Amino acid sequence: MALQIDAILSAPSVPQYKLSSMLDTHRFNLMLENSSTADRARLLSVSSAHASSWLSVVPSQGLGLHLDPPVHQIAIKWWLGLDTSQGSQCALCPGIALDPLGHHAITCKRGGDVVTRHNTLRDVLAEICHRAHLGVQTAAFDISVTSPLNTLTLLEAGVAAGSAAQATETRKHMANDAKCNELGWLCVPLVAETYGAWGKEAMEAFSQLASQLATHTCRLKTAVTFELYSRLNLHLVRANATAILTRCIQS
Repeated sequence: MALQIDAILSAPSVPQYKLSSMLDTHRFNLMLENSSTADRARLLSVSSAHASSWLSVVPSQGLGLHLDPPVHQIAIKWWLGLDTSQGSQCALCPGIALDPLGHHAITCKRGGDVVTRHNTLRDVLAEICHRAHLGVQTAAFDISVTSPLNTLTLLEAGVAAGSAAQATETRKHMANDAKCNELGWLCVPLVAETYGAWGKEAMEAFSQLASQLATHTCRLKTAVTFELYSRLNLHLVRANATAILTRCIQS
């Protein structure tokens, strides 16, 4: 990396964007090298395409695109990998300590937060499909959220971005393909990692959805794509932060 930068600096003209990009990549790789496996998995996930789109959403309470101050504070701490546990135990799981990265709180099956998160993402996506005038299709969309900090995929997620989403896509196909084939449907897993990175199949489906919505609304596909991911990921992050905050407050 140092040799590459030296070569660029010695060139007659050095585009600032190119040097900045190389420096950012170098710093990011240093962070990965000096991080734990869990933190590497977090860093790779938050740096994935569209994961950070929620940070650019213009707040609007009327449109449901807002974060209340306590939720916003927890969301930022969690996103940056700061300790969100407050040294507490899970209020809903006696004897279970909350981990600093919020993995238990976000994946805890008690209290209904996981179901609420799923249903919220489902409803947001359904509304977007409605606006795109999506007709009757022979595809079965299966929305799910998985954590890259899950012990089953942690090692892979700490090496390659999107590993957790890919593993869940595979599992969904194994569980649903046979039934979908009987019904003449195409199984399409729409998998999001908790930090907002979406699986390959979800991104392919969203690209087609954005194209159709852009056509019906006479807007640029890039703008529609940003809106799609930012809305979904804002609701995702809000649900995650709420799950953490609720358990800390009740402890």
